[in-house]
Amino acid sequence: MRADNSGHIIAAARHRAEQARHRATAGLRRMDATGQLITFESVAASTGVSRSWLYAQADIRAEIERLRQRQRETPSSPPIPSRQRASGASLLRRLEAATTRIRHLEADNQQLRDALASALGEQRASGILRTTPAGRDTPGPPRPENPRRH
Repeated sequence: MRADNSGHIIAAARHRAEQARHRATAGLRRMDATGQLITFESVAASTGVSRSWLYAQADIRAEIERLRQRQRETPSSPPIPSRQRASGASLLRRLEAATTRIRHLEADNQQLRDALASALGEQRASGILRTTPAGRDTPGPPRPENPRRH
């Protein structure tokens, strides 16, 4: 009579399934982090598991479908790796910084406008600008006199 080796076969099958699960989840994380296109076929090819096995694993299947849907929602731009995506708090801080910078620039612009208006007013008041026969109050080259006008 032969010895019952079914326990070893079952243990080997469990180990093989655990290894496949580990490869699939690690490969899925890697693909998402690098921004690769995620489909059942691409995950199966990159991790060495079958597509049918991926479909049979409810949690892995749900994750693939979630990531695939997210990629479909932003087709105009290449997918951004997960570690490079900005959080809501980060975006809010960037917006606050930009708003503060805009306020400072607006204040600087107003100061410069006021200084320019003051300088032009002083220039006009001091008579630096001469009045031309044509009534201009801007500096410019003198106009030659027309000899025929006499």
